[in-house]
Amino acid sequence: MKTKYLTQNEIELAAAILREGGLVGIPTETVYGLGANGLDPKAVADIFTAKGRPQDNPLILHIPEAGWLERYCRDIPESAYALAQAFWPGSLTMVLPRQDNVPDVVTAGLDTVGMRCPGHDLCRQIIALAGVPVAAPSGNTSGRPSPTTAQHMLEDMEGKIHAIVDGGACGVGVESTIIDLTCKPPRLLRPGGVTLEQLQEVLGEVAVDAAVTRQMKAGEKPRAPGMAYRHYAPKAPVTVVAGDPEKSAAYIAAHAQRQDGIICFDEYLSRFPAQADAGYVTGVGCVQDKQEQARRIFDTLRAFDHTNVTAIWAQCPDTAGIGLAIANRLNKAAGFHIIEV
Repeated sequence: MKTKYLTQNEIELAAAILREGGLVGIPTETVYGLGANGLDPKAVADIFTAKGRPQDNPLILHIPEAGWLERYCRDIPESAYALAQAFWPGSLTMVLPRQDNVPDVVTAGLDTVGMRCPGHDLCRQIIALAGVPVAAPSGNTSGRPSPTTAQHMLEDMEGKIHAIVDGGACGVGVESTIIDLTCKPPRLLRPGGVTLEQLQEVLGEVAVDAAVTRQMKAGEKPRAPGMAYRHYAPKAPVTVVAGDPEKSAAYIAAHAQRQDGIICFDEYLSRFPAQADAGYVTGVGCVQDKQEQARRIFDTLRAFDHTNVTAIWAQCPDTAGIGLAIANRLNKAAGFHIIEV
């Protein structure tokens, strides 16, 4: 199969491919997604094949506006509409009871479905033109860092999907926040662009699922994408060093080998001259600029796959705000190999 590279002026073709059961790479504000008609079981099954994704890992349905919720969900609580008012379009996914028209392959057999209205204008236009909800996980080979540019996605999906729409670089850089509204209190299943603190402002009490900060145990069934498996991982093993930035930088400098890759805050780039000489040091933004860190983290992890590094060390931000999402992605990339300093 030859993957068509589509511009922003060719979204009608992208929508037609989706309607006809094809796979299309679509831009969102979080990461690029691998989209299919969410009501077509065969098309959705093709997503799992293209990604090499485990079948028990549920997908998210993307819609162009909140008014589509009732088509695919039932028993929708008022809290869902309050969240939609506050954060949609945007990087928030809500887990709700599903209607019977949502195929089992989308939900991994669960009686719930994740719903999102993306904040990327072009993405919503494609979905509206297609006239169907679009099931779309991140557009990477399962387990690899998520793509935040069309070129990233082509690295993994060239020849496996029908088309990709280039909508520019993603503005958020990490996947959407997932909140389960089928339980009380609502439960944060995956941190993302909408922070825990922002959710609490709308919902009050919000529980945080244990899988946000630890590996899921054998036999635990994921209720949302990205909960159960090692994700976001480059080829070289990753070690995350968390704690005071000065101390974490010093720890990495003392333990990293010359051939290791370093991911650090911009203030500490000069601490790693040996690795810098080899081009193995990458800054992800200043300590306080977590939005920039979120935008850069997947790009940085992917970039090391084009080098000869044998291991990667990463400084980790604190977990306030979007720092919780960055820490979650780094920890999963490291298989929860974390050193606290």
